[in-house]
Amino acid sequence: MSRPNPARGVTYVVLAAVFFSVNASMSKVALEAGLDPSVLAALRSTGAALILLVAVVAIAPGRLRIGLRELPFLVVLGVAGGALVQWLYFTAIDRLPVGIALLLEFTAPAMVALFSWAVLRQRIRRQTWLGIGVALIGLALVAQVWTDIGLDAVGVLAGFGAAACLASYYLVGSRMSGNRDSLSLTFWMFAFAALFWAVAQPWWTVDLAPLGRETSLLGTFDTVSVPAWSTVLWIVLFGTIVAYGLNLAALRHISPTACGVIGMSEPVGSAVVAWVWLEQSLSAAQVVGGLVVLAGIGLAEFGGPGTPPDASPEAGTADGLAPMSPEAAAAPH
Repeated sequence: MSRPNPARGVTYVVLAAVFFSVNASMSKVALEAGLDPSVLAALRSTGAALILLVAVVAIAPGRLRIGLRELPFLVVLGVAGGALVQWLYFTAIDRLPVGIALLLEFTAPAMVALFSWAVLRQRIRRQTWLGIGVALIGLALVAQVWTDIGLDAVGVLAGFGAAACLASYYLVGSRMSGNRDSLSLTFWMFAFAALFWAVAQPWWTVDLAPLGRETSLLGTFDTVSVPAWSTVLWIVLFGTIVAYGLNLAALRHISPTACGVIGMSEPVGSAVVAWVWLEQSLSAAQVVGGLVVLAGIGLAEFGGPGTPPDASPEAGTADGLAPMSPEAAAAPH
């Protein structure tokens, strides 16, 4: 296994944030085509699992084998990180303004840091705490929280639930990425997510008719129409397989706290893409908020001397989570 490379990890997370940012607007197009949010989440997970299965079988079928000690971690990663985080987020944006939903979801880095400090007994730098706080203030500006008089209770709970699932994804993904390649790890994540949806929402109960419709790309590309299934295909390939794969690959090089903090750039990117693509306006406060988020990320990752204990390259996959035992690491992958 190659030595952790923090610069490579940061690059992977930034690229993942770019794909997730574009995916937000593409998901808007798919939902406008008439797809139910839960159906889109199920298609996303199942499509990713099937494509990744073909890829793993073609490249290295032996990687599909898993050890018993891995199984519970893979189930949690799939259900929490692959299925529930999407469903809860879609529920949140259905009941709350998108900006507010994103703000709630991206309290996840603070949850990761708190868990690492309180449960895993890691020392988190003061600059990291300060950077997370600054970034959350910036997200509040991007979300323009002062414009909303009342918030739906279910939507708020869904937003915080999505944050908890996202935090679990970072923590468990860090635990698993040190012992399994990102391709097979991403496959198993979405395989268990697909199994979850097959039980929670059996396919014979799902209306797939909207997939055959033509739909506008909206906003700047309003005059361009494409089949709805093609938007789902893009979401599966680039907004899911590539984006999640990059994040899981990054967790081999940087800590889950670092991954989560850098990932806070995603709402800013989503707002910019929506501004260009969907012609959604950006106020001066939102622009300032985006800059504050980036400042907070910079402070958390680069402020202060030395390498943070929770992101030490020497820590490998520990990052607050102990590596697998030799017996588990030797299990066939």
